[in-house]
Amino acid sequence: MNTELVVLDMAGTTVADDGLVVRAFVEAMGSDEHLGYVMETMGQSKITVFRAILKDEDAAQQANLAFEKAYAELLDLCEPIPGAEDVIRSLREDGVKVALTTGFSPATQHAILDVLGWRDLADLVLAPGEGVRGRPFPDLVLAAALRLEVTDVRRIAVAGDTPSDVLTGLRAGASVVAGVLTGTATPADLAEATHVLDSVRDLPAVLKGVS
Repeated sequence: MNTELVVLDMAGTTVADDGLVVRAFVEAMGSDEHLGYVMETMGQSKITVFRAILKDEDAAQQANLAFEKAYAELLDLCEPIPGAEDVIRSLREDGVKVALTTGFSPATQHAILDVLGWRDLADLVLAPGEGVRGRPFPDLVLAAALRLEVTDVRRIAVAGDTPSDVLTGLRAGASVVAGVLTGTATPADLAEATHVLDSVRDLPAVLKGVS
């Protein structure tokens, strides 16, 4: 069964993180007190993480705004994962649609795309928002499938660097759910993935093997 859609995470999967998310969280919170929870929930919607930590909607919204401001000031340090852009272009040349997803807000996602010059790189970019829950819910993958008119969820491949990415792909029914080791997760963290890869660069070979 040929792959019709590849859904790729951004920070840690196609975009090198190098601790930028953690730095922005610590700055937003004013301490590293909750850093363990932040690491456990990496990949999830950032506002959801702040809600869980702070237990107050106003405080969570303020912390999320502070996080986005802190991350925006680090955007110049963002770089593509080596080979990621080539993979995306190659997939699209082969007729496979590509969606880039994130746990960031749409504004932060688009700011990253602008810094990298990736505005037109993928067929679709998606972030959590109204009617689309963040990871580990399946919404980002399923929304991409609907908007890009995929015929069968089994023709979807998902790749990400966190357990939340993996769970999202599995819940969405994707046949290939690859965990990549370019983020902070270990192979054990990604044990539920159908494949554990050193990098997103290895994904096309996997897709050829299951086509």
